[in-house]
Parts: sequence; C-alpha cells; structure tokens
Amino acid sequence: MGSTNFGNFDAFCRDSTLPVCNVLSETHTQQGGWGGCELQGIPLSDGRHLGNLGSILLCGIAIVVSILLLLRSEKKKAAVGRREMQLFLIGYIIIEICEIFTVGEFPLNATVRIAFTGIHLGMIIATTWILLLNAIVGYQILDDGTPLSLGLMLISGAVLFIGTGYITLDTGYHWTNEFVPDPSDHYRNIALYVLYQLAPLVFLVAFYVLEAILVLRILGEIRPMIYLTGAAVLFALGQIFNYVISPYICNGTAGKIDGALFETLFTLLAVVMVWIFWSSITEDDWPIASQPTGYP
Repeated sequence: MGSTNFGNFDAFCRDSTLPVCNVLSETHTQQGGWGGCELQGIPLSDGRHLGNLGSILLCGIAIVVSILLLLRSEKKKAAVGRREMQLFLIGYIIIEICEIFTVGEFPLNATVRIAFTGIHLGMIIATTWILLLNAIVGYQILDDGTPLSLGLMLISGAVLFIGTGYITLDTGYHWTNEFVPDPSDHYRNIALYVLYQLAPLVFLVAFYVLEAILVLRILGEIRPMIYLTGAAVLFALGQIFNYVISPYICNGTAGKIDGALFETLFTLLAVVMVWIFWSSITEDDWPIASQPTGYP
C-alpha cells in the first residue's frame, strides 16, 4: 500500500484549499501534516482568523446569481428540463453555502466543520450527477418535469449524497476507524479519492459529450456549442488555479489569497454558461398557434 499516488491527498492538501482536507487534517482545518502555504486571512479574537474572505464573498455572489437564474428558469414555461435545471441550481446553491464554511475557513467548531464538509462533498457528487442527468433529459427518453423524471433524479442523487456524506463524516468523526487518515501513508483515502476527485469529473465529461451529440447531430446547431465549450474552459481554468497555480499565488501574496478564490469565481462563471447553453437550446414559452384572419 502506498506504492502509487492513487488515493493520496497529501500533495493536494499541501498545494490547494480543498474541503476534503478538513476531514483528513488532525485539527480538522486546512492545516495538516502536509505543510504548504498557510492562508493568514483576517485576524479575529482568541487567535482565530477568517482565512479566505475573497472566497466567502464570491460564494455569496454565487448564491445570489444562482437564485436569479432559478427564478429566470421559472419563466421558461416551455423549456425542456426546466425543473431538472432548477434542481441542478439548487444543488449548486447548497454547495456554495457549504463552501463558505469549508473552503472559506470560516471560524467554526471542528465538529460543525466536519458536518459542513460531509454535506459539501456529498452535494458535489450529487449535483454533478444531476447535471449529467440533465443531459439525458434532453434526449426525451422520459418526459421532463414529471414525477418519474424528477423522482429518479432525486433518488439517485440522494443515494450518492448519503454514501459520500457518510464516508466523509466517518473519516472526520472516526465512527468505525475504517477511514482514519494516516499521515505516514500520505493521508490515503481511496473511497474519497474516487467519490470526490474522479466521479464528478467523469460525470462532467459525460455531460459535455452527451450535450455535444445532442446539439450537433440531433439539433444541427453550432452556436450553443460556444456556450457549452465556454463552460468547460471556465471550469478547467478554475481547477488549474486551485490545483496548479494556487501555491504560487499563496506564496506570492504572503498567504493573503490562494487559488481557491479563482476556482470559486470560474466555477460560478461556468455554471452561468451552462445555464445560458441550456437556455439557448430550449423555448421560452409555448408557440402560439396562428389564427385565421377574415372570413373563409
């Protein structure tokens, strides 16, 4: 065990600000045996600090923007997958609320931070899964907006949420000692590595491929692909800032900010582009049948 990097989190937590690091750290914060640049943030009383104010503010903006998109979606009465897209936006809102307390390094009791982290990771995989199902809805295999369509989406998403949430909480609370982090083994956790690092990426790639096939081969349009590809590029930029550029930003600013701020920003822009893409391939309202004029 430990002969490969698969499942190891020490390098990720050293170079990035990730919610999963809260349950792997001995102190249940972003600081652990992995070292790396530590965010200084804003000092508070009793030695506490607000570690990532920029991310917290952007999370607030993301929540407001998502609520506006949610309300805007409600007006698109004839849009295919309207309710399903709203479920995706609700999931993203919950993620951003959790991010304030996990990535934002909001001063919290360790027990509470672990709970938020469990919800955060569970919602990441559930929300990306719901986004993938949104792509399948576009093929109209099932009628969109029906109890069957929404029920299948909610039940399958709930299974992923509960499973991932349980493993995350067990890792932090040590209920069974099955997932206790081991610093000598690079904080390895195969289950969280698959559920947090790999599965959401697979869902997002599958979403892009299915939507590209729908737009290019079935709808025969090009313009929506600009929005879809723009969303993919923006999301990728956010991940690059968080996983690759983050330590350089943190060290260069003496711990004032890191790549997490830009990851939050670019992910928000990617979500907006996904909504614009969906809006561009759907109708706003039911077409009005033309009425005969004059007498026959």
